[in-house]
Amino acid sequence: MARPPPLGELPPGYTPPARSAAPQILAGSLQAPLWLRAYFQGLLFSLGCGIQRHCGKVLFLGLLAFGALALGLRVAIIETDLEQLWVEAGSRVSQELQYTKEKLGEEAAYTSQMLIQTPRQEGENVLTPEALGLHLQAALTASKVQVSLYGKSWDLNKICYKSGVPLIENGMIERMIEKLFPCVILTPLDCFWEGAKLQGGSAYLPGRPDIQWTNLDPEQLLEELGPFASLEGFRELLDKAQVGQAYVGRPCLHPDDLHCPSSAPNHHSRQAPNVAQELSGGCHGFSHKFMHWQEELLLGGMARDPQGQLLRAEALQSTFLLMSPRQLYEHFRGDYQTHDIGWSEEQAGTVLQAWQRRFVQLAQEALPGNASQQIHAFSSTTLDDILHAFSEVSAARVVGGYLLMLAYACVTMLRWDCAQSQGAVGLAGVLLVALAVASGLGLCALLGIAFNAATTQVHQDCGAALGADGPGCPVPPAAHPVPLQVLPFLALGIGVDDVFLLAHAFTEAPPGTPLQERTGECLQRTGTSVALTSINNMVAFFMAALVPIPALRAFSLQAAVVVGCNFAAVMLVFPAVLSLDLHRRHCQRLDVLCCFSSPCSARVIQILPQELGDRTVPVGIAHLTATVQAFAHCEASSQHVVTILPPQAHLVPPPSDPLASELFSPGGSTRDLLGQEEGTRQKAACKSLPCARWNLAHFARSQFAPLLLQSHTKAMVLVLFGALLGLSLYGSTLVQDGLALTDVVPRGTKEHAFLSAQLRYFSLYEVALVTQGGFDYAHSQRALFDLHQRFSSLKAVLPPPATQAPRTWLHYYRNWLQGIQAAFDQDWASGRITHHSYRNGSEDGALAYKLLIQTGDAQEPLDFSQLTTRKLVDKDGLIPPELFYVGLTVWVSSDPLGLAASQANFYPPPPEWLHDKYDTTGENLRIPAAQPLEFAQFPFLLHGLQKTADFVETIEGARAACAEAGQAGVRAYPSGSPFLFWEQYLGLRRCFLLAVCILLVCTFLVCALLLLNPWAASLIGFLTSQGSRNLRTAWALEHTLAPVTDGAVSTLLGLLMLAGSNFDFIVRYFFVVLTVLTLLGLLHGLVLLPVLLSILGPPPEVVQMYKESPEVLSPPAAQGGGLRWGVAPTLPQSFARVTTSMTVALRPPPLPGAYIHPASEEPTWSPAATPAASGSSTLSSRGPCPAT
Repeated sequence: MARPPPLGELPPGYTPPARSAAPQILAGSLQAPLWLRAYFQGLLFSLGCGIQRHCGKVLFLGLLAFGALALGLRVAIIETDLEQLWVEAGSRVSQELQYTKEKLGEEAAYTSQMLIQTPRQEGENVLTPEALGLHLQAALTASKVQVSLYGKSWDLNKICYKSGVPLIENGMIERMIEKLFPCVILTPLDCFWEGAKLQGGSAYLPGRPDIQWTNLDPEQLLEELGPFASLEGFRELLDKAQVGQAYVGRPCLHPDDLHCPSSAPNHHSRQAPNVAQELSGGCHGFSHKFMHWQEELLLGGMARDPQGQLLRAEALQSTFLLMSPRQLYEHFRGDYQTHDIGWSEEQAGTVLQAWQRRFVQLAQEALPGNASQQIHAFSSTTLDDILHAFSEVSAARVVGGYLLMLAYACVTMLRWDCAQSQGAVGLAGVLLVALAVASGLGLCALLGIAFNAATTQVHQDCGAALGADGPGCPVPPAAHPVPLQVLPFLALGIGVDDVFLLAHAFTEAPPGTPLQERTGECLQRTGTSVALTSINNMVAFFMAALVPIPALRAFSLQAAVVVGCNFAAVMLVFPAVLSLDLHRRHCQRLDVLCCFSSPCSARVIQILPQELGDRTVPVGIAHLTATVQAFAHCEASSQHVVTILPPQAHLVPPPSDPLASELFSPGGSTRDLLGQEEGTRQKAACKSLPCARWNLAHFARSQFAPLLLQSHTKAMVLVLFGALLGLSLYGSTLVQDGLALTDVVPRGTKEHAFLSAQLRYFSLYEVALVTQGGFDYAHSQRALFDLHQRFSSLKAVLPPPATQAPRTWLHYYRNWLQGIQAAFDQDWASGRITHHSYRNGSEDGALAYKLLIQTGDAQEPLDFSQLTTRKLVDKDGLIPPELFYVGLTVWVSSDPLGLAASQANFYPPPPEWLHDKYDTTGENLRIPAAQPLEFAQFPFLLHGLQKTADFVETIEGARAACAEAGQAGVRAYPSGSPFLFWEQYLGLRRCFLLAVCILLVCTFLVCALLLLNPWAASLIGFLTSQGSRNLRTAWALEHTLAPVTDGAVSTLLGLLMLAGSNFDFIVRYFFVVLTVLTLLGLLHGLVLLPVLLSILGPPPEVVQMYKESPEVLSPPAAQGGGLRWGVAPTLPQSFARVTTSMTVALRPPPLPGAYIHPASEEPTWSPAATPAASGSSTLSSRGPCPAT
């Protein structure tokens, strides 16, 4: 710092200021907050000065560090496992899923491909032969799909899911059954003969045409084959399954079809069937007993008459079930068709995906464009494909958003005056924030925080939860690319706010501030605000990590880390950019094009102190005009120059003051006004358009503050915001949990149309009640039946038809035992079965014979005396415990259709055992008992679940039923997509309220520790100014309107890029919500808060430090309705007249390179001082004194 010129002595008649004023100001309750804040600002001042001294090094090292962190994106982990994204580790659901995986493996049993048909005209009835004919056309087209891969042709019959294929000892019948056994297809066409057209299997017998389901009459076929093979067991199997004539005994949808079988009820009448009547009660597959498709699975938008008869419907649905990749691999492993292609599970998955894509394509193209109906096709693979395509971060949108922000930052900071223009600073700030965002995401990758930017396997993982009857699989928001779709734009908007704040503060620094202290002065004035906002934002995001959804927790942690990197970049690197720009401004170089000199750089304006004289400088409402004497002396103990500006007259407000006598500048110093005068002259020399001289500070000073601080305006603001508060409180009562499925699928896609139709017409979910190990199933049968009954009584559980028994393995098992017991009783009564022989009895009677003699004792396994003394099922409907696991082995091996329909999924699986009625060795009498069960399940259908409250109610009821069963010793839990995706909503609001409470406490603590005054967090400028509440509010508005507005606009520009997202949930829950919050925050900060402060604001934290000496000339009386600073009639020529504002003082802690005169001591005036050489910089010097 240059050595200051010597100053003259004080005037002979000057009396030093009174000493008692400052202690009175700083001894009160405000001393601690002022000291702590001043100490923190002092540290920021030292940091800024250090950065300015080494700005080049800081910028280089900062860019190097952030660039290195950004490289961490190369090791980013993209999580695609739905359970890892949605289910909290260690939670109840996570433990249940882990148990299911341990017992059943990782993969679902099958995947669902669906067709939904709706009329193009809203509300039209689809229960007509014409509408079903169109449905048949689309379904038939889809079922005939073939794809060629690995040199093989793959059709539906090869890859579809087939339930309960029986084991037959006769080789010819076994091969024929393998080719003919039908795929599981849930369709309304199964009520008609046309349903057989969807089954593609065929078999060949000599002397007969190809056997297909369209011409297959099982009863007739068995009669023809009876003389050539023993098919008694197979015949009994078909009779138990109630196959009958299969499809050829059902009415033809179009009786004029040449292939309509003669056995069809309407073949001879040629009358079209009553579609509503045929579909009433649902349809059946080839087995009437085990394959019943309920109405709710096939029809949507149903209407009934008062008697409950079906009248009309608005939608039809068909579901094709395919094998899983593991099942397809196992099915063809070792087969002659795949032995030459290196068959693997990956190849099986590729085959399924290719077939699914073709399925959707052909189904959607099956109907002509002018048809009265429309088809919505769905496949998990095509949904994954489209989600992948739309989930990829759009480079064009990201680049466009950042270019828009660059343009806004550059334009808003450009000025006609090169000394004030900061366009290059704006560009550098936005680019720096972009680098900070990338480095924050890279740091997250290095810390192991996974991104969730993909949705693969989402719907494939839903297959197990859906089941054969479950058409819907919801996709949670967590499975979508929230961090990469939202975070870059959100972080950009937040980070640029602080850039604008520092840039505005840098231009508003007092012009007389030494060049080497400009950056320190900027951080000292704004660093506290930047720290407060950044810390609070980080705390808010960290608290959001309490939400029990891993994907949202990862997003919150990533946002917190990115905000931290933004904070570091703005506080450490951006000041170096400002320092370099200061050097450019000092050299009078053009903004942005810094290689060229400014046209104003050759014009030098000299300001002489005496030119000001007694003139009143028209500085408007924000400054106080005064003429005072300035004295400077050197403090001997500290070797620092101290400048003292004692007030000497009184005040007159300018007549043009919009707020009359209240609006004056409460802060500043002599150098402020000198700088303003210098700036005014420079601007006069460099002419610019009037509109270019307008800015937000001028608008706040001359228009906004005067209007806002009028009494009627305040009243209006309070009324409007009170009404807004009431409306918000009422709206909070209407908030509902949940996310619509259509929001997580891109708009305008066919998958979006399918989910919209499904959500409207078919809201069915397949769930299961899983029973675990750890208890004895054989002795807990009554508790299992009670558990099933309690679960079935839930409102959302779809009851089975009155004519059908419950679809659970325990019911099927018991009913099967009762059936063979009845056959045994009949054979025993007729004498076909005796104590010593069962060979003349029926197949079922022989099975019952073998079970009745079992004792369950390994030493004595058989007891023939029990044939007539016991029953397979007692009078209470319970299975004898000693027979339970032995009978389970027999049932699983003898009733494959019943086992498949029950969806029991036993673990460990019972051993295979083949019944041989004609075994003469007696070895077939020894039946191995199944191992104690560790896993089994009861299937259920849930319906009517539209809102999250419906799911929550069902989950709570299911959990209560399981808890009650647990008291009876049965360990059970519910499983399925509703419990996987909606379980988190049970405690979501509690976690949300906990996070909000902790956030508020942390925010208060941050403000209290940093400011020790809760009011200081609202508007620091209001507290550090003087005057009435209106004055301080106007001053605060003038200095905060521009940065706050620019920050809000930059945030909105960042959010604007989210409006172009194809995902409705991003637009609705991020763009709309954050935009509304930003606008509300802007209104609260610039309208409501100033009004409240002007009415209820706290007293100022700083006042005038020195009182006028009683020996100073008394001010003259007011003239002309106002007051004006007076001046001594004569002044020594060694003193200069300057225009200044009122002096205020804080007491910060001592910092290196700065000196604050103690308030409790009088300055020691140096009589040896020499006259000053005048100049504004002299009056504000803070350098070492010359040696004396």
